[in-house]
Amino acid sequence: QVRLVESGGGSVQAGGSLTLSCTPYGYTYSRYCMGWFRQAPGKEREWVAAIYFGADGTYYDDSVEGRFTISQDNVKSTLFIKSLKSEDSAMYYCATKAPWQGCGIGESGYTSWGQGTQVTVSS
Repeated sequence: QVRLVESGGGSVQAGGSLTLSCTPYGYTYSRYCMGWFRQAPGKEREWVAAIYFGADGTYYDDSVEGRFTISQDNVKSTLFIKSLKSEDSAMYYCATKAPWQGCGIGESGYTSWGQGTQVTVSS
């Protein structure tokens, strides 16, 4: 059974940095898309970045490009966030698509989700 586990969240001061990780379990595919989303209280979930495992593609929402860096670390993805702002405070989730759905910008097609890791930025 496919399972995604996020880690690395925490409380940080504005201007600091944080690295989130998402470890997949039960995956047998070598090429698939893993994305990161976030949801702040009272707001809709938003897609922030994605990485195409096995195809070397990375994708970012315009609002985070330059501050967020997604990368692959063996079987997991990491999301490095620098220059944290209070508006980055949210629950961060990773998610995956089926391999035949490709990868790119945007939130569509994600079917498996992790439980999330909380990021809180204090000013």
